[in-house]
Amino acid sequence: MSGFAELWAEIAPVGRDAQTGGYLRYAYAPAEQALRAWFLDQARARDLLVEEDGNGNVFAWWGDPSAGDAVLTGSHLDSVPHGGAYDGPLGVVSALLAVDALRERGVRPVRPIGIAVFAEEEGSRFGLACLGSRLLAGAVDPAAAAALTDRDGVTLDEAMRAALGHGPRGARPDLLARIGCYVELHVEQGRALLDLDRAVGVASAIWPHGRWRLDFTGEANHAGTTLMADRRDPMLTFAATVLAANEQAKRLGAHATVGRVQVYPNATNAIPGKVSAWLDARADSTETVEQVVAAVHLHAQARAAEDGTTVTLTAESVSPETEFHGGLRDRLSKLLDGAPILPTGAGHDAGVLSAFVPTAMLFVRNPTGVSHSPAEHAPDADCEAGIAALAAALEELAC
Repeated sequence: MSGFAELWAEIAPVGRDAQTGGYLRYAYAPAEQALRAWFLDQARARDLLVEEDGNGNVFAWWGDPSAGDAVLTGSHLDSVPHGGAYDGPLGVVSALLAVDALRERGVRPVRPIGIAVFAEEEGSRFGLACLGSRLLAGAVDPAAAAALTDRDGVTLDEAMRAALGHGPRGARPDLLARIGCYVELHVEQGRALLDLDRAVGVASAIWPHGRWRLDFTGEANHAGTTLMADRRDPMLTFAATVLAANEQAKRLGAHATVGRVQVYPNATNAIPGKVSAWLDARADSTETVEQVVAAVHLHAQARAAEDGTTVTLTAESVSPETEFHGGLRDRLSKLLDGAPILPTGAGHDAGVLSAFVPTAMLFVRNPTGVSHSPAEHAPDADCEAGIAALAAALEELAC
């Protein structure tokens, strides 16, 4: 046995909201930093060499990382608001226990093995998903990233300096050059493995996806004294746009979600002056994503003309389709007794790294199919199977 339940119990209470049962583990906030400290303690207890890359990402190495051609695994520790326990942390805990399993069997790596903890993967605090890995890869300018703000107006630079003593430093091509491949274990965000009666699967690709901000502007006014005919209410334009997003996604076989909204002044007895909403769009092709977003924007503009409001669309984060390394994917599927190969609509740090190193993902069965919710769950037995699969992968690739 890997000791999963015991190690999992150590982190289960951290950042958990007593009312919802979900997790509030925002990047550089106390709960996420407590998990980061826990990881560092776990790494040092295993005599792993700890390294921080200047962008909030942490690496723990078994073997000399300067030797190069390293096999990297890991995931992230931050969460979406009131999210589930498994998204991110399962990959980190499984990586630690996979190393333990290899050591217990007397296995010695001939290539260094690293465990990564990436910062702000969810983008829940600063709005840009996979921010840590994007900074590492040079996909985001560090000065632009430093200026990103959270909902309280705190900049990334301020948050990082308070937590780590420095702001984002940007691309680390020297570190990326040391990595030979990356294998990320993650809870399945769907229930395909349940239908296939398999505990572990292998990812084929990540759907193209992105986040767009829609700003609807009207005229703030009194709810009791303003005639209905005189109103310029952006909430009406917003509501019609949400319905249009749902309709267009269904029509085109895509996914479209509006899960975050801000209303100004956000008063019960006031017509809003402005509504900002965030559209998440995903599909099996870039062209379809672009069609969905364009159609939603067109509907929003048409409705704004009716309501006497205005609307602007701003792309905040757009990711193309990510095909994982075919040779690595097929090698792992064969190694794991023909593990099923599945696409995913969720973004991951593995998708960012895939542009630089051969990358693969392992999925652990999620019987409910629910993710980004307190109901997210994977049975201990399946988590143990995931650890065994990851250990087998690391042994195959590094030992």
